[in-house]
Amino acid sequence: MGRLSPERRDRLMRASALVLLLSLTGCTGSPSSPGTAETPNASATQEGTTTSGTTASGTSAPGSSQTTPASPRIPEVAQKLDVGLQLPWSVVFLPNGTAVVSERDSAQVKSIRNGEATTIGEVSGVDPGGEGGLLGLALSPDFATDRWLYAYFTSPSDNRIARMKLTEDSGGQLALGEAEVIFSGMSKASTHNGGRIRFGPDGFLYVGTGDSQRREQPQDTNALGGKILRLTAEGRPAPGNPFGDNPVYSYGHRNVQGLAWDSDGRLWASEFGPDVDDELNLITPGGNYGWPTVTGAPGRSGLIDAKVVWPSTSDASPSGLEIVDGIAYTGALRGQRLWAVPLEGENAGTPVAYFTGQYGRLRDVARAPDGTLWVISNNRNPDFAVILKVGP
Repeated sequence: MGRLSPERRDRLMRASALVLLLSLTGCTGSPSSPGTAETPNASATQEGTTTSGTTASGTSAPGSSQTTPASPRIPEVAQKLDVGLQLPWSVVFLPNGTAVVSERDSAQVKSIRNGEATTIGEVSGVDPGGEGGLLGLALSPDFATDRWLYAYFTSPSDNRIARMKLTEDSGGQLALGEAEVIFSGMSKASTHNGGRIRFGPDGFLYVGTGDSQRREQPQDTNALGGKILRLTAEGRPAPGNPFGDNPVYSYGHRNVQGLAWDSDGRLWASEFGPDVDDELNLITPGGNYGWPTVTGAPGRSGLIDAKVVWPSTSDASPSGLEIVDGIAYTGALRGQRLWAVPLEGENAGTPVAYFTGQYGRLRDVARAPDGTLWVISNNRNPDFAVILKVGP
């Protein structure tokens, strides 16, 4: 064959590039994708792929040169529990493996044991409406001895936190005691009520709040909206908080929905963006995460970028968060899928989606004592739990 002319060689190179691009696009089927903080504008890449990450199948993305954490193992569905839940919001586990679930609108707390759901009791003072109602649950670190169950809920005047004794008789029947309010004054609205609570490795209670449609609050460290708070078990500002005798731990948040710690004790949080830029954040004491000035990871001086940004909220709206073996799992509401994000130190790898559209809106993700991962749906009655195997 004779030597190709420069013009023909250029045409062949362009054609080859087009074939490669079309084959990649055909495999993914979507023009939008999440990105890490290093690639916040990933909307031009494939579904489940960033220019510096991995594909949804776990293989290296074309042209990738940056080292990222290993892709997560594909979760395996062990069981689907159709137990007739009504808009569940949070799930925690007793030491014996019994699941305890909050229902947002009914204000009921239910237990799931041996594949059956039972009503334990109803939290008094709950005023459901819009995104408000009975929201997050947390168990005391000393639950085996003190039996305290904590709940975040919307009252007629505000969002607040109460604790109740969760007792068990000799026959295994659970009973919910009277609610004792330990913290109040978090502003309420029809949306952006936050609601996730969780005890950290330090024994203090962390609280994710929303801006309750008051955009002036997140940047005001004397206001409770748009924050992560850190409290004692009695509802006082925890010692060592960054702003003195103040419950605020971090600020500049829009609507925190998930809290979880990695194996080195670092706190991560999932957060709703507005119509763009849902986030996974690594939380620093006293850190300013930018809302409402910025969203995502724009690299603005004095503000902390998100570690993962989902440019399209239709892909995510990340809710409950759990970290297992270095993988951050978050349920997606609008996105109707389970996102798995590999973590390595303070860095996050490329998010990978599972079960897209199979189970509808996913509200909470929590690890059970037996090592399985529970994913709670949040559709329109009845709702269910999907139990996943995610370990080796």
